[in-house]
Amino acid sequence: MVIRRALISVYDKSGLADFARALDKMGVQLISTGGTARCLAEAGLAVTAVQDVTGSPEMLGGRVKTLHPRIHGGILARRDDPNQLKELAEQGIGPIDMVVVNLYPFEQTVADPSCTLERALENIDIGGPTML
Repeated sequence: MVIRRALISVYDKSGLADFARALDKMGVQLISTGGTARCLAEAGLAVTAVQDVTGSPEMLGGRVKTLHPRIHGGILARRDDPNQLKELAEQGIGPIDMVVVNLYPFEQTVADPSCTLERALENIDIGGPTML
């Protein structure tokens, strides 16, 4: 399978720029969320913001970014099913061939005795696990 589009949304950005550069050299379109997109742009990489794919801005302080049919349709569509590919095309949705994600450190965060409710809430990750 040829990888044409990759969705990248990571909490831990260690090694991200080098990995994304390798994808870029292979001609992969990089799609990314807020902080990850900024990291990639700062590394000099062309990146398409998720909101440019969805047509919707990030919401609720960044809590809602990838939870959208234009993202999940692109991820879930079976490439061997012509009907699903036709449906994507009819909806103007491009397939997403690769997902790069790591999750917020919720368990580690709440294990800290000084963790506040606010901090715990900010580390609940719904979009990341949904993309997996």
